[in-house]
Amino acid sequence: MTTRTLTRRAALVAVTGVASVVLAACDGGGGDHAGHGTPASTSATATAAAHNAQDVAFAQGMIPHHQQALEMARLADGRASSAQVLDLATRIEKAQDPEIRTMTGWLKTWGEQMPMAGMDHSGHAGMSGMMSDDDMAALKKATGTDFDTKFLSLMVEHHQGAVEMAEAEKGKGQYGPAEGMADDIVSAQNAEIEEMKQLLGKSESKS
Repeated sequence: MTTRTLTRRAALVAVTGVASVVLAACDGGGGDHAGHGTPASTSATATAAAHNAQDVAFAQGMIPHHQQALEMARLADGRASSAQVLDLATRIEKAQDPEIRTMTGWLKTWGEQMPMAGMDHSGHAGMSGMMSDDDMAALKKATGTDFDTKFLSLMVEHHQGAVEMAEAEKGKGQYGPAEGMADDIVSAQNAEIEEMKQLLGKSESKS
């Protein structure tokens, strides 16, 4: 009788010990999840909040500005006579397409309105460096050296507008990645402007 009682007590102690360990593990896991979740939420909120109206304006304006540059660059294939113009157009497309995707992601993260999609940029005609519908129509009709000259002339103006917008972001923006992209745009597009001016001189001398 005494032996059975002792055996039962030992079993109960063992079961209680296991239950305590399991409960402690559950509590510990829950505590860890709560601890990890709170900083993540705070970080996400901080990231979304770390921008100002200038950052939003930069992304909303530069997206359609870049989109038009891509339209212009894609016209070079089959129209341009200069391999250098074709190479430049390819580089513009490779640089600006990823930037469009990046800026689109920012606007979605911030919960801000996206620029209207589409090939018609008439709504952005007043933006610095943007081509008019007539400019784009003339570029589409041009071929050979005529295309080269028109493309380079229009793209110089287009790049100058982008640099102006990027300089505004560098001066008034708050969001670090946007300021970094603006700095890249100023450096890269100023270099391309100089390159295009040299090519333009060569193109004009041929015509």
